[in-house]
Amino acid sequence: MTQTRSASEGPLFPRWWSSLFPRLRFGLVCLLAALPGLLLGQETKSKSAIQPIAIVKLDRKEPVTYEKDVEPILVNKCQTCHSGSVTEAKLDMGTYESLMKGGKRGKPIVPGHAADSLLVKSAGRTQKPFMPPKSEEPLTPQELALIKLWIDQGARPPAMQREKAKVILTGLPLSVHPVRALAVSPDKSAIAAGWGNQIHVYETAKGAYLRSLIDPDLKVQDSKPVKAAHIAMVDALAYSPNGKVLASGSFQEVILWDAPTGRLRKKLTGFADKVVTLAFSADGKMLATGGGAPTQDGEIKVFDAAGGNLIVDIKNGHSDTVFGVCFSPDGKKLATCGADKFVKVFEIPSGKFLKSFEGHTHHVLDVGWRADGKLLASAGADNVIKVWDYEKGEQVRTFGNHTKQVTRLVFKGKTSEILTCSGDSVVRFWNVDNGGGGMTFGGNKDFLYAVGVSPDGQVVAAGGEEGVVRLYNGGNGQLIKALAPPGAEAPPKKK
Repeated sequence: MTQTRSASEGPLFPRWWSSLFPRLRFGLVCLLAALPGLLLGQETKSKSAIQPIAIVKLDRKEPVTYEKDVEPILVNKCQTCHSGSVTEAKLDMGTYESLMKGGKRGKPIVPGHAADSLLVKSAGRTQKPFMPPKSEEPLTPQELALIKLWIDQGARPPAMQREKAKVILTGLPLSVHPVRALAVSPDKSAIAAGWGNQIHVYETAKGAYLRSLIDPDLKVQDSKPVKAAHIAMVDALAYSPNGKVLASGSFQEVILWDAPTGRLRKKLTGFADKVVTLAFSADGKMLATGGGAPTQDGEIKVFDAAGGNLIVDIKNGHSDTVFGVCFSPDGKKLATCGADKFVKVFEIPSGKFLKSFEGHTHHVLDVGWRADGKLLASAGADNVIKVWDYEKGEQVRTFGNHTKQVTRLVFKGKTSEILTCSGDSVVRFWNVDNGGGGMTFGGNKDFLYAVGVSPDGQVVAAGGEEGVVRLYNGGNGQLIKALAPPGAEAPPKKK
């Protein structure tokens, strides 16, 4: 009898293969049936990812101009995070000049070559970091096309100086949370810090959260309430000497808070621009403010701390933004410093100019009086600390080994020691009598803007671009806790 073999049998296919083949065939059929669903799932997943923005072709004959076409886009989509006191990645897009200068990642614009420009890549979402961030409204294809064409045409500057536009505040994106200001209470029991436009208060023993300060009347342009202390960045914080009042400075306003409860006491307005520095007099009766629009004018005002009434408005004290103010121990003089590279002293309450100290080669970012009123110390963007003899009007010494801007300094109580922080992420004590360095406080990973110390030196705190406030034992330098805003992910512990 002739035996018929299937095609799956023979020398190449052993007998057991014929029994296995139907099962393989069934599995293959199932796989083919499921394949469209798998591909659909992959397609859905890819669609949920952030897609590049298509650039449309513009039909226009006239050249693209910065002032009419490009700047309005930057104001609406970019300047919230990249102008004034908020400069993410050190990129200031507030003016043509600062935009072309670039920031932490280099120059964002290559004139004549939009395809090579980081601004087009980031805004077009073809290269990270995306800008605006994922949580915010992206550029439209038309807006991206305008910027691209402007760059390809040479990224020409504005043809004329414009009148300063009215600023409409819309609130900060949720992703903006650098620490620009902090303050340690005089009794060292609490620390207040500003994250973005929020202020949170912690106790200092273990870093436990106490409360958040909220302006109940705060609303953005569409009348939606905002749970924050200010609509814009918190740039300055200061406790009154008795610890009962906390003052906070932001864009065009200062708020006086009841420190024990967090209740809003009074709001001071009438400022031309951001308020970046605050100081109470030793008796707590006066509050000095400093700020002003960059490259235009330095603003210095002194208020009655109890009623909020203006005592003196020092006009033309500095030709650029004022970054530091500090009362002399007797409250009769006010030291100031600013972007014009000067340290100056004015009589209070008259506002009369008394003395000027020149020597820094870059912005002077902070100033302080020693408790005896004889010496002044100043911190500079030229990376150094300078000490001045007030009576003689002379520089005593220059010192410091910071490798970037010395952004803040504060005297430790009535001693000759100062605490500084810097863009190099270093926090350190110094002695102004000899320039000698003291204890350092580590763990910071990015540019530092704010530092504070209790009068007895036992509590030290620092914060900056990282969005973390580190609380230290000032006696031994040990980290007590790394603080993050409520609801935020806690900073990783050091291994």
